[in-house]
Amino acid sequence: MHEMGIAMELADIAIQSIPSALEGSRVRQIHLAVGQLTAVIPDTLRFCFDMVAKNTPLEGAELMIETLPVKARCSACNTCTTLLEPIFVCPACHSGDMEILSGRELDIISISIDEEASPCG
Repeated sequence: MHEMGIAMELADIAIQSIPSALEGSRVRQIHLAVGQLTAVIPDTLRFCFDMVAKNTPLEGAELMIETLPVKARCSACNTCTTLLEPIFVCPACHSGDMEILSGRELDIISISIDEEASPCG
């Protein structure tokens, strides 16, 4: 299950993103873009993230996962297409010479931090 390794890396990055001036703050939300070719199962990643986040500034943070489709360009005829199945054949000319343009991403889009309330109001 590579989702646990991803969750651990994500937790490290998110905790390090909290500015030192906001010590004591919590991460509210993490927005990810995950390509379909990464084979990441969103529910499994959320489960692993929740386990890793326990007793850290990430506990209770929402993990938003945007799934990105597989897009490819045919090298033979230049047709760009979104692949809905794991069949890497051009729908226009039936060539198998496809260049993957997207679908392998695993990117952090944003990390939202809730500042701890000041004791002075």
